Amino acid sequence: MKWRQRTLDEIADMICGNGECMPFVYRSSSYITRFFRDADTDFAHDGSTRVAWVSGVLEQILAEPHRDAQTPPPTFCRVIATLMDVGDANDGDPGRTFALSKLNTSLAREGFEAFYAADHRCYLRHIGTGAIAASAANPHRPLSKDERTRRDLLAAFLDKASEDQLIEDVLLPLFRQLGFHRVTAAGHKDKALEYGKDIWMRFTLPTQHVLYFGLQVKRDKLDAAGISKNGTANIAEILNQATMMLGHEIFDPELAVAFWSDILNLFVVTNVPLPAAALPLAPKNMLIDDDISF
Repeated sequence: MKWRQRTLDEIADMICGNGECMPFVYRSSSYITRFFRDADTDFAHDGSTRVAWVSGVLEQILAEPHRDAQTPPPTFCRVIATLMDVGDANDGDPGRTFALSKLNTSLAREGFEAFYAADHRCYLRHIGTGAIAASAANPHRPLSKDERTRRDLLAAFLDKASEDQLIEDVLLPLFRQLGFHRVTAAGHKDKALEYGKDIWMRFTLPTQHVLYFGLQVKRDKLDAAGISKNGTANIAEILNQATMMLGHEIFDPELAVAFWSDILNLFVVTNVPLPAAALPLAPKNMLIDDDISF
């Protein structure tokens, strides 16, 4: 990510705290090193001109890998959050309003703006798209107390949730968050409207091709001989419903077109191991291409 030199120099001035009536903390050489350590980086000031050195460091940070053109590198987000720490407010700017305004004047040149969230931390937002840049959480870190509480509540809910509750409260919001469109519960209460699927949804590829998905949701264990708690034979029922789903066209009201189902991929999601013969081996000398044709 390449920013204008003027922008980098202005932000470097804010980090160093140069200028009269500056709403930022003045930092000498050792405090600049401490600043970048607080931002979880390994940069240490080498004794050269402070503003020029900080500007060069910011340029190196912006050259780090980043998700897309609307999202700065996570290290830069941490630098901005450290610069705008509410604990550095002074008597002339107790709410850091002046400091935020001065920072946003420079960031707007690059299409970004800074803002304080409810947690009193400063984040960056792309002006054009509204996308918020935030450092990704470490997936290997220990869970916090609040996260453990939420996990226990979710586990308790899943233990007692019905299929309707699992669909409405978990699966529909999940797939919408993942970017699927028209995520719809196909009449789970009215069995006549299902046609073999509890959920249907649409996903648009970058090539503008459209894939449709049908889901059959089962809460209990799947096996050949067992009977689920409500008295239905699970695996035989799923076979019948999958056959019904493939034999019924999907009507998309947004496109005003009906589509016939075709299996591109078949997924079975379960929390118990499948039988050894559930996935037969492909015949020898037979090439199977799982890639989507487009």
